[in-house]
This record gives sequence, structure tokens and C-alpha cells, in this order.
Amino acid sequence: MPQDEAVIGCTGKVLIGTRGSTGPGEVLVRVRGGSETFLAWSETPLAVGTTVLVIESRGCREVGVIEWVDPLDALGGDTARAD
Repeated sequence: MPQDEAVIGCTGKVLIGTRGSTGPGEVLVRVRGGSETFLAWSETPLAVGTTVLVIESRGCREVGVIEWVDPLDALGGDTARAD
């Protein structure tokens, strides 16, 4: 099955929780100037609302994901401020 390279590296939100190795969930991914849904596989279960990073395309609208925390969020506040 052809892979969808455009989706790798994109972030999204879990719509239907993943069950780790026992089954996929569903994610809404921001890609190609819009949002698309994909079946999502993860090593560990991920709850609804979790932010994820797509790490692989499994072809035919299926992706591998991991939980994602944007490192810029850790900076907090105004990151453009010059002292």
C-alpha cells in the first residue's frame, strides 16, 4: 500500500482512544491546509483529546502516532520579548 509521506511529522488530536497493540483509534490530523481523519496505532493506549505526533504512515489512511507535547509550550508566556 502506498504511504502518505505528507502526514509524517504532523500533529493531531485523538478522537477515539487507541488501545495500544490491541487495536487502533482515530485521530484528526492537520495536514495539506486542512484536517483529515486517520486510523491511528500507538504502542501504548492514548485517551481521547491527547495531542499526537504522526511518526509513520501505514498506507490506506492508517498512521502510527505517539503522544506529543510541543516543546515551545514549556516556554510559556511571551516568547518574542526582548530584554
